[in-house]
Amino acid sequence: MERFFKLKENGTKVSTEIMAGFTTFFTMVYIIFVNPNILSKTGMPWNAVFLATIISAAVGTLVMGLFANVPYAQAPGMGLNAFFTFTVCFGLGFTWQQALAMVFICGIVNIIITVTKIRKSIIKAIPESIQNAIGGGIGIFIAYIGVKNANLLQFTSDNTNLVSINGQPFAADGSYSNIFSAITNGGIVPALVDINTMGVILAVIGLVITVVLLVLKVNGAILIGILATTIIGIPMGVVDLSTATISFDNIGASFADLGTTFGAAFGADGFGSLFADPAKIPLVLTTIFAFSLSDTFDTIGTFIGTGRRSGIFSEDDLKALETSTGFKSKMDKALFADSIATSVGAIFGTSNTTTYVESAAGIGAGGRTGLTSVVTAVLFLLCILLAPIAGLVPAAATAPALIVVGIMMMSAFKNIKWDDFDEAVPAFFAAVFMALCYNISYGIAAGFIFYCIVKLCKGKIKEVHPILWVSALLFIINFVVSALT
Repeated sequence: MERFFKLKENGTKVSTEIMAGFTTFFTMVYIIFVNPNILSKTGMPWNAVFLATIISAAVGTLVMGLFANVPYAQAPGMGLNAFFTFTVCFGLGFTWQQALAMVFICGIVNIIITVTKIRKSIIKAIPESIQNAIGGGIGIFIAYIGVKNANLLQFTSDNTNLVSINGQPFAADGSYSNIFSAITNGGIVPALVDINTMGVILAVIGLVITVVLLVLKVNGAILIGILATTIIGIPMGVVDLSTATISFDNIGASFADLGTTFGAAFGADGFGSLFADPAKIPLVLTTIFAFSLSDTFDTIGTFIGTGRRSGIFSEDDLKALETSTGFKSKMDKALFADSIATSVGAIFGTSNTTTYVESAAGIGAGGRTGLTSVVTAVLFLLCILLAPIAGLVPAAATAPALIVVGIMMMSAFKNIKWDDFDEAVPAFFAAVFMALCYNISYGIAAGFIFYCIVKLCKGKIKEVHPILWVSALLFIINFVVSALT
């Protein structure tokens, strides 16, 4: 194990990697319950998506750990699953089988741009100031996820600000008996909740415990904080032990339902009909483009934001990225591992599988090698049998971990010249949009666009790498197409 994962070389040990693997798992295990809830609205069987989520997460994370030897976990991406359901299926009228076919194609596109080095060329083209902004921005983003998961915030919107209900334009006189999606515009007002519910109180207790443990430099502080908060949640009534029952009948039913989604992308209702209508082919291609663009830059942002600060991708590794051929650097291997995961997920029946920003929690707990990922992958596989037990850990227990890891990652901001307005503008938009738009790729888009604007105004066009111009243009096209559809 030492020789395979090179633990000493990476300054870690088995116990640290195991703790890091558990930490990453607990901060992202919610996806095995949330993803089926979202995708099943399209008509996909809930149990099938549940298994597809676990399998795609386990396979993608194992490849990341065993092939790339880096501590990143993969799973169907939040945001991408909502795009799959509410935009592609509800908004554009595609069937879920056709949507899976498009996700599969997106995975193939990602493999091609990785093998042809387009992905790593993008990484090399990103200015160091924006790379640091991405790192700090992910810190804000992941901390915001934690604050939101802790239910510390509430959002108020009156009906004049509502845009749509269940994917359809809002009608003030409409009758909505089953609301599962509501979109409101900028009139929404955030506020701190009244801290008078057990879940919120538990999250605050967990945050205090985790911060104290980290300040005292206790080994395994983040994982200890998660477990301690979960235990405290039992007498508070937040954690219900009665739900931790295992039913093999349910497991059998889940595998039976998996037959509905497995390979559905390649059937008559998937590829068989996707390109049947010539008039819809441009829409199909732009949808695949939107899937791929978001998936690609989410991954690049996660690697840049977490890998630089932690040393997972060292300066030598980043230099190897520029000069090596094949898959010799860790970044090369990590990008390839991520690129195949989406197609694997589509085969089983789920939306885009991507590298999770919650991996930062495991990295914050000391994870430095693929052993962290292997532990996380094994825990995902165990969820096929032990999902009710994994589900005992409440969001109130994992939210503090995300908040403190976000604090750690914001140190990347110190390397940005904030007193230089030319550098501060793109860095600001990259960091802030990432969190407020709840999307890594949108933050990168804002950073790229404003970087090009600044250089254009200063007459320094030659300082902008051609890939940055192309990427900024592609983002603008994506925004325009999204607005028109």
